[in-house]
Amino acid sequence: MATTQALEITVSEGGIFDTQVAGATVLDFETAANCGGYASCSGDFGVVTGSQSSQFAAPAGISEPNSYLSVPDDENSCEAIFGLGTTANYFGLLWSSIDSYNALEFFSGGIGGTQVASIDGGFLKSVDSDILVQGNQVSLDDNRYINFFFGSDVFDTVKLISSQNVFESGNHAWATLPEPGILALFGLGLAGLTVSRPKKAA
Repeated sequence: MATTQALEITVSEGGIFDTQVAGATVLDFETAANCGGYASCSGDFGVVTGSQSSQFAAPAGISEPNSYLSVPDDENSCEAIFGLGTTANYFGLLWSSIDSYNALEFFSGGIGGTQVASIDGGFLKSVDSDILVQGNQVSLDDNRYINFFFGSDVFDTVKLISSQNVFESGNHAWATLPEPGILALFGLGLAGLTVSRPKKAA
């Protein structure tokens, strides 16, 4: 089944490292028991601090020893799946050292349900041309807070994928927001793009 609903992707200005959406559930991975604060998790990931050569690098804007999510960890299985335990229509994260081989997929009804959206790091350059997509670990142009607004669509599961070392991210956030004027509610200084996407029922 196709949908004409549009995904709104916005990029916060460099130097903004947290969601600007009031009331969102936020995971900073400081309390990293089990799934880093998600309701469920599977796959390969690490909740880490600092940097380790050839393994992971702390995102710009996350002061050590603060924790963040690294996918894959040293086992290199390339993906991790996180369940919210609820539904939401907004997701945000500090996407660190953005690479084209990093990707996010969103699902409704779990991994066996409907894929709501799939976005890779390379696509973000079409949202904000300042993004380098070079995996730069320190430049604010490759360490940006990315917001996904799904309007009337909802998701309950997020998959993070990286075919190489590594996909680092922090300050994950989600919320259920009223659909009308969803972006105008916040007055954010954002670059953005509306993405029309097909969707098939499971």
